[in-house]
Amino acid sequence: MVMSWIWTGAVAVSVFCALVTGTGAELAASVMAGAQAGVTLAVSIAGSLCLWSGVGRLMEAAGLTGLLSRGLRPLLYRLFPSARADAQLAGHLSANICANFLGLGNAATPMGIRAARAMARENTSTDELCRLIVLNTASIQLLPANVAAVRSALGCRSPFDILPAVWVTSLLSAGLGVCAAWALGRVWGRG
Repeated sequence: MVMSWIWTGAVAVSVFCALVTGTGAELAASVMAGAQAGVTLAVSIAGSLCLWSGVGRLMEAAGLTGLLSRGLRPLLYRLFPSARADAQLAGHLSANICANFLGLGNAATPMGIRAARAMARENTSTDELCRLIVLNTASIQLLPANVAAVRSALGCRSPFDILPAVWVTSLLSAGLGVCAAWALGRVWGRG
């Protein structure tokens, strides 16, 4: 609700300033150009999202997500001890982490919601839920598909040249976030 007031205020100030300075025609032209660029960008991102979501479905049908889930078990069981007792929860968690590895934040969100619901159903500790939220927010990305799609749509000739920076920043943010969630869980757990 607050953000809608902020955006409305920003638009109103822009229109007011354009009218006062006599640049209403330029404002109208830039609004139309921005809308056109937004639609073009949305279509290109939608194409990339459909492609990678389809790849995710194919991986699931071929059993590759099960293999990835088994590969992620040591990490999952360490971060989410309740996943040991609930295979469905472990599946949702591993699918969520795999989607984040591929840089598919939009596709990872429903899987994260399913994992959070499974945790709530099992009365899993809120510390584990906090770690899940931190991992979803910081998401370690091996292949930032959505970012590459945006860069490609905006004319970048090599949209994946940002990989080293993405790897370093996502590993650091996820690592620091999980450590902070763990430490704060210990501090508040003693209180």
